[in-house]
This record gives sequence, structure tokens and C-alpha cells, in this order.
Amino acid sequence: MNRSKDKTWKRTHYSKNIDTSLNGKEVIIVGWISSIREHSNVKFLTLNDRFGNIQVILKKNEYPASLTSEIPKIREHASIAIRGKVRSEPKAPNGIEIIPVEFKILSLANKNSPIVIQSRKGIGIDTRLDLRAIDLRRPYLQSIFSIRYTVLNSCREFLRKEGFIEVNTPKIIATATEGGATLFPIFYYDREAFLTQSPQLYKEQLTMAFENVFEIGPIFRAEPSRTNRHLSEATSIDIEKAYAEYNEVMEILESMIHYVRDEVKDKNKSHLEYLKIKLPDISFPFQRYRYSDLIEKLQNVGESIEWGDDISQQRLRNLHDKGIKNFYFIIDWPTSIKPFYVKPKSTGTECESFDLMYENLELSSGSTRIHDKSELVERMKKQGLNIDAFDFHLRVFDYGMPPHAGFGLGLERLLMSICSVDNIRDVVLFPRDIDRLSP
Repeated sequence: MNRSKDKTWKRTHYSKNIDTSLNGKEVIIVGWISSIREHSNVKFLTLNDRFGNIQVILKKNEYPASLTSEIPKIREHASIAIRGKVRSEPKAPNGIEIIPVEFKILSLANKNSPIVIQSRKGIGIDTRLDLRAIDLRRPYLQSIFSIRYTVLNSCREFLRKEGFIEVNTPKIIATATEGGATLFPIFYYDREAFLTQSPQLYKEQLTMAFENVFEIGPIFRAEPSRTNRHLSEATSIDIEKAYAEYNEVMEILESMIHYVRDEVKDKNKSHLEYLKIKLPDISFPFQRYRYSDLIEKLQNVGESIEWGDDISQQRLRNLHDKGIKNFYFIIDWPTSIKPFYVKPKSTGTECESFDLMYENLELSSGSTRIHDKSELVERMKKQGLNIDAFDFHLRVFDYGMPPHAGFGLGLERLLMSICSVDNIRDVVLFPRDIDRLSP
């Protein structure tokens, strides 16, 4: 191993840039060791970088004798720089391999990892999350987070094309937006404040200045739920559109889902193949079920449910209907179980609201919003909210709040539907839930 200071170890190629056209040429590759295999007197290393991996062959009489004492120090997960020659080898994973001329160990691995890099499911999730940075080296999660990157980019691209501008709203707030039961209180200087459940009130106000806005950012819910579908900190894709009602934003949402699916299909072919998943088939437009009709369907199959009850995931599992095996909307929910800002229909008992579902998983909620101040105050009183606490919001309604509608879409749940993932923690880099506050 050469340690001289006059040597440069700057990477010349990533794994994706090395092919048979470089046969016989010298390259410098840098990365970490994901596997070590031995066969007779030959050792095979797999070196990973951000774009993939490449095989390194250590065979006596092919590498310099000066490397002999250093080779035993190489363990899985060690970071290493290798200067070597490219050789075509049809049996190698990418049709080529590297014969080292010299190498430099950049960082030793001092422990054996409990995480098997090539495993798709790995060991228990708590052990994996305790060593999350190592867990994220697995190709399984690398593929999922490459898809997540595409989803985020494609949502932004779609909304910008639709005439929305991206905004950033406060995450420390003075009062609840959807009720106080699931708020995280914090100490803010000399008074109590909360982490935001939603950018709802701010994005409504911003329609006065910008008409069409969107935000992709964190939301916080103190829900005491220990399920594979709940997080205490999640990422929400929110939009609000002026001079619109709920049917129009439903059309925007289903068009965005369609756009995202096509982008993932085009840009993540190798990841989809590795994950062995087929993207959901999308019929356009999405099926729409009125809440009242679903209640009747559930009652007809023997479910003990009444109008005004929430529709649980378990109840939807028991409803054998082809339309709920994909993306679909549940619309016109009871006014009594929706937030105060949702606009009631003329009957008063139903409201202009919707939930986007994938099978029995809720992905998004949206509605037409109340833009009349007196009507909004009345709804707040019925829900027992402190009107004075919302003065910062209500005061802007004195200056011509436009009619508006919007939705919030859970990024992690959307990824669960796209990637066929059972546990929501596998689509979050460092998940937060009722039991986990680290790493």
C-alpha cells in the first residue's frame, strides 16, 4: 500500500463509467467494500460507490507483492481507494473487473456488521434502524430511496407546470390547525408553542397573494399509534389553489399521481427490476365513491357501521369491490368528522371533501375550504375551538379571501403504494415514531 504524499488518490471514474472500452487502461476507483469472496487462492472484492458496484480481483502473481501484507486488513464496509487496470471478464457482474496496482485504505471497519448488505428484508427493523446508515447501504433501500428522489422531483415538476409556486411555511406555531389532541408542545422562549400538524392555515392565506401554492415539508403528529403505517414526523405534499373547488383539485391530484408513476417507470427501471415490483395500473380518472354509498356497501356485507362513523382500513379490507384495489377517492364525507375549515354542502350534513385511497391505505385528504369569515367562525364554535387563538388567521378574511381548495398528500404513504412496502419506516431515512427518537 503506497502512503507517499506525492500520490494523488482522486477518483478518475465511477463504477457506471467503466466498461470494456477501458480494457487495459488504468483507473482510480473509490468506495466501500460490500462483499468479500474467496475461491482457492483468489479473493473477489465488490467495491460500491454512489452509482453501483464493480468487481476487484486479488489473485497472487497479478497484484504487486507490496500489497500482500495489507490485503488481510480489508473487511466489509471498509472505505478504500484502488488504482488498477481494467480487464474484460464476461463472468464478472458488469463484464469487467479491476486488477489492483496499489490501494489505500481510507477507513477501516473495526466491527462485523449485523446487517447483510445483499439481503432484501434484512434482520429485525429495530436493529437495522439503530445502524440506519449501514442499513441504507443495502441495494434494497438504495432502490427505494432512488425512487423516492424521483417522486419528489416529479411532484415539483408537475406542480410547477400547473402554475403553482413553492412556498415554505412555519413549523413552529402558536395554535392547532386541526385540533389539539395530536400536537407536540415545545417551549418557545417564555411561552408554549407547537410543532405544526399541517401548513393548512398558512397555505390558505397565501392564496390571497399567489393564488396557487405548494409546499413539500415535514409535518408532526403526536398520534400514539404503533402500526406499520404511522409516523410522528412525515413529509407532506400540500397544495392550495385559489378560485377552485374540490373537484378541480381532485383532478390535479390524480393527474399528479399519473405523472409520478410515468416518471418512476421511465427513470427507475433498474430499481423496479431489482425490487421485483410492478407499478400499480392506473385507470384515469380514478373511481369515486360517495361516503354514503360506501357505508351502505359495508352494511350490506355485515359490517357494524353507521353513517357518521369513520371508515377504518380493516373494514375496507372486508369490502370485496374491484374498484378499491387501486387508487380511488372517497368523497362527500360527513361535515361533523372533518376539520373546521372544510366547506359544507348545501345539505349541511355532508361536505365538499375527499380522501385519496390506495386499496385500504389513506394517502391524501382534501376539500373545498370555507372562505366566508362568519361561516368559518360558526364552524369553529361548533367544534369547540377557541376563536381568539385563531385571530391571526381570521383577520385576513376581512380582506377578500378568495374561494379556494387544496389537499395534503403523504409522501411516505404514496411510496408505500408505489414500492409495495409494508412498513412505512422503510421509506424514511431516519424515522420518528412513538418509540423512536434516535438516531
